[in-house]
Amino acid sequence: MALDYSLIGRRIAARRRALGLKQVQVCERCDINSNYLSNIERAKSIPSLEVFIRICQALETTPDELLLGAVRREKMDRKKTVAEKLQGLDEKQLELADHFITWVAGEKL
Repeated sequence: MALDYSLIGRRIAARRRALGLKQVQVCERCDINSNYLSNIERAKSIPSLEVFIRICQALETTPDELLLGAVRREKMDRKKTVAEKLQGLDEKQLELADHFITWVAGEKL
């Protein structure tokens, strides 16, 4: 399957605009140059995997959405919900949550 970098760039730009972000704001979040992001959006440059993942994080989306146009929101929503729950915890509760998450991550379910 060949990647359509022009389409990926348009999806990046569309997602950025949907969030009401300027290129410079996304660049600050990703720690990249604004000319580079412009080139990515216009398919003049192909980002490394590391930069692509940082763009996904800055745009609060999944690689699936930008690469394929498919959104796996349920997974994103669940992670966001868990992260929001962690926000209100004190240090002792966070430590307990960290131990639990480490245990769950190591389990074969």
